[in-house]
Amino acid sequence: MSGKASIGTVGIIGIGAMGLPMALNLMRRGHAPCVRDIDPAAVAAARSSGLGWVGESAAELARHCDTVVVVVVDAAQIDAVLFGDAGVVQAARPAGSARQTVVLCSTIAAADTERLRDRLGEHGIDTVDAPISGGPVRAAAGELSMMVAAPRPVFERCEPLLREMASALHVVGERVGDGARTKLVNNLLAGINLVAGAEALALGARLGLDRRLLFDVIRSSSGASWMFEDRMARALENDYAPRARARILTKDVGLAVQMAEAAGVPTPLGAQALAAFRATVDAGLGDADDAAVIRTAWPDF
Repeated sequence: MSGKASIGTVGIIGIGAMGLPMALNLMRRGHAPCVRDIDPAAVAAARSSGLGWVGESAAELARHCDTVVVVVVDAAQIDAVLFGDAGVVQAARPAGSARQTVVLCSTIAAADTERLRDRLGEHGIDTVDAPISGGPVRAAAGELSMMVAAPRPVFERCEPLLREMASALHVVGERVGDGARTKLVNNLLAGINLVAGAEALALGARLGLDRRLLFDVIRSSSGASWMFEDRMARALENDYAPRARARILTKDVGLAVQMAEAAGVPTPLGAQALAAFRATVDAGLGDADDAAVIRTAWPDF
């Protein structure tokens, strides 16, 4: 170990598809992160991967950590790990002690981010609004895209750690909530691109075109997008093992459409994409990779 961070100074709550590779990336960089999850399978995976410090509760983890990175599914889960029984705030430090920081990496509504910041502030805990994008492979390599909003002193205190998790660190401002807004705008477009790409590939296949040749043409032509190339490559292999579950992108696009409605901005393409994702979940594919949205256009793809 390099001594870059002593054991327990960094904690990650939520060690699923993204949180576990993030923790392993930090471990390889010389940290000894504490981790916590309520899923026994996730805990077992963490231990088998060499992560030796697994907390029995969020509060236990927080007692050992200056920075707590939260990578759970939604705002309800964040509320539970921060403010529930044995939540992070149960380990809040007394006034005058070194301040703790919670880094929110989940994709949630900006209003929830702001509410969480206010509640954490009542316990003397700072908040970094830092949703992430990139998937498990990039998380393991420390090459995530991270959209960060935090007061400058808070950001500067956490910046070295954030840069070890994200090679593309986008500081979008000091107003907590703007990271969440930026991520939802991005995910709205990601969802639209994915549904459009799936629809196009399914159309070509129905027309009798060689789907692999069509995929190669599109990814090197004007119809290309990162979502098309990444997700439709999986669909071609009939590989719907979840890297990013369909229900998660359904949640994200739904939040983005709600945000647009509140702002008075019409998003007809977003609404259509949301309908396709909801159909995917309704078809029993919510826990499959979100590439499975192609099966709403062609169930046998």
